[in-house]
Amino acid sequence: MSYTNFTVETDADGIALVTWDMPEKSMNVFTEEVMEELDKIIDQVAGDAAIKGAVITSGKDSFSGGADLTMLKRMLTLFHEEEAKDHDKAVKLLFDTAGRMGALFRKLETSGKPWVSAINGTCMGGAFEMSLSCHGRVAADSDKVKMALPEVKVGIFPGAGGTQRVPRLADPQSALQMLTSGQNLSPQKAKGMGLIHEIAEPAKLIETAKAMIKNGLKPVQPWDEKGFKLPGGPVYSAAGANLWPPAIAILRRETYGNYPAASAILKCVYEGLLVPFDTGLRIEQRYFTEIMQTTEAAMMIRSLFVSLQELNKGARRPEGVAPTKFKKIGVLGAGFMGAGIAYVTAKAGIPVVLLDRDMESAAKGKAHSESLISDQVKKGRAKAEDKDRLLSLITPTADYADLDGCDLVVEAVFEDSEVKKGATEKAEAVLKPAAVFASNTSTIPITALAQNSKRPKNFIGVHFFSPVDKMLLVEIILGKKTGDRALAVAIDYVRAIKKTPIVVNDTRGFYVNRCVLRYMSEAFKMLIEGVPAPMIENAARAAGMPVGPLALTDETAVDLAQKIMKQTIRDLGEKAVDPEQMKLINTMVDDHGRFGRKNGKGFYDYPAKPAKKKLWPGLKDLYKQRNPDKIDFEELKQRFLVVIALEAARVMEEGIVTDPREADVGSILAFGFAPYTGGTLSYIDGMGAQKFVKLAKSLQKKYGAEFKAPKLLHDMAEKGETFYERFDPYAKAEAKKAA
Repeated sequence: MSYTNFTVETDADGIALVTWDMPEKSMNVFTEEVMEELDKIIDQVAGDAAIKGAVITSGKDSFSGGADLTMLKRMLTLFHEEEAKDHDKAVKLLFDTAGRMGALFRKLETSGKPWVSAINGTCMGGAFEMSLSCHGRVAADSDKVKMALPEVKVGIFPGAGGTQRVPRLADPQSALQMLTSGQNLSPQKAKGMGLIHEIAEPAKLIETAKAMIKNGLKPVQPWDEKGFKLPGGPVYSAAGANLWPPAIAILRRETYGNYPAASAILKCVYEGLLVPFDTGLRIEQRYFTEIMQTTEAAMMIRSLFVSLQELNKGARRPEGVAPTKFKKIGVLGAGFMGAGIAYVTAKAGIPVVLLDRDMESAAKGKAHSESLISDQVKKGRAKAEDKDRLLSLITPTADYADLDGCDLVVEAVFEDSEVKKGATEKAEAVLKPAAVFASNTSTIPITALAQNSKRPKNFIGVHFFSPVDKMLLVEIILGKKTGDRALAVAIDYVRAIKKTPIVVNDTRGFYVNRCVLRYMSEAFKMLIEGVPAPMIENAARAAGMPVGPLALTDETAVDLAQKIMKQTIRDLGEKAVDPEQMKLINTMVDDHGRFGRKNGKGFYDYPAKPAKKKLWPGLKDLYKQRNPDKIDFEELKQRFLVVIALEAARVMEEGIVTDPREADVGSILAFGFAPYTGGTLSYIDGMGAQKFVKLAKSLQKKYGAEFKAPKLLHDMAEKGETFYERFDPYAKAEAKKAA
């Protein structure tokens, strides 16, 4: 029997090797066709007396990424189409569809023949759930092997048996941590948890897997045997009493109740461990159906699964421009930002010239890379040879002539127009005509900087976020004369260094900083109102932000906030900045010398480690404190989310961002805008424009003009539109193809 996505070869010992290798796909994923074929293969193995057992592996470098995103999209689309006609029928359809994969894996593990999963690379989501349904699991001893059930990160949870098999194999505490965090497991970690049986040399992976069957692997899972006992003991036991109440409290502390899927995982595990395995699967299926109907799941799947993948694959890349294979990249400025850019470039295997005013400064920049990679080696995340290879790719220099031959130069010098002008002119003097010049600026408009260039078509902005090695987003900024090729090269570069690109048009603060400044500004306003600082920070975190606005201001520097305010006043006039907020920041910087984390004191005090930072007690003396009991905590949360979302809506109205996917993904990756909402625009779409405008109006009456909804939102509210309907990114792509 032949298959499109699998090959089945039976050896002399009667062991079938099932190799998953989807044609024209870089990674194996579960599709309807794949599940149909696997179903037939299970029947083939079970029904052939000559086959003693089966090993399933991948013909690619990775094992599988799990479910195909189009399957999830289709599941939700069919549900919403059917729901418009008959809600109960729609829910039944969703329930049946949600249980299909779980039923397939249950069929595999009860087929009567032993199955072994030979995991040769990345094994995620449904693929790991399938592996857990196999009677034996072997992973290659390789850095390429990562196993995880990461569904909670996109608003859902492992709904094909993951919540039932993991806690029956691993101790319940480790199981809950893995399931609710979506953490990656190395082969060693997975073996330590009891989720895999063996680790083999990559060359001996299949041999080791087959040996398990030859040595008499039982075709029965532990939970299907009489007398099976849970690894952590019964739920109703002393051990259970010590686990479950704290687990619920910890989840509440970590998520503030914003992630329904994480709560559902706890319910699935708790309830599932009280009943037989098949009943547990039914409970999981029920909760999965419930979670798939939530706004959080719909928005997170769209932004953090579908849109993120599309942007990472170059959704905004101009068509008809040949891809760039980078042979050499230049970085101007070896300070903290430039050194970080050099590091991620070299880490991607691209030779980089790191230039500064003198060799000492350039060498210091390279030392930053040495420090970062040494730390990775120390933690076991990189090898000594990786360090040697990376450092060999970085050439420190003070001579602009060394930029000759660069495909791209990234300028990261001091944020001063004159300094940037000089760097641009000196670099262009030695660059080949086709080279692209990219300025890493966070405040100066790209069109203004491009006036220093003889080739404005090849001039573009690339805005990195600090620290470069950890932040996943890069804003690509188009000047008025930036050409398609420059944009394509910039996107190719950002993808090469494994970061997500978003494309924005030129404006002060671009997209991300405009939103971030609103976040900080609202916190300053609350302080001035007399809201206690701890309440401000807690409200922001409870709203879903990873870092409170006062802590974030400290990280970016309080004196930088002062410089931005002063520059804004110089450029736009006194009315552009709230005088009370200016006074607050001046008091912090000029009167108290509190510059932020960099000098150990800002809105927080930063004592020597291991002591933790704590809010500066002097904050409560700056303004008369209101009674916390009389402050609406929910309203504080709303203010933070609404003020940021309104700025994102203005950015769309002004045409600074034109694709809602970029606004959403950018807001989450750059500053952690409440991921459960799906991002700034999905927050509005999830609530509905009409309801959002009403909320904004009520906040405007109380707190002022920053909550005034733009005309765009009023228009959308009247028409009942969403951002993804109004600015449909797929319609634009289809229109281009048609043209």
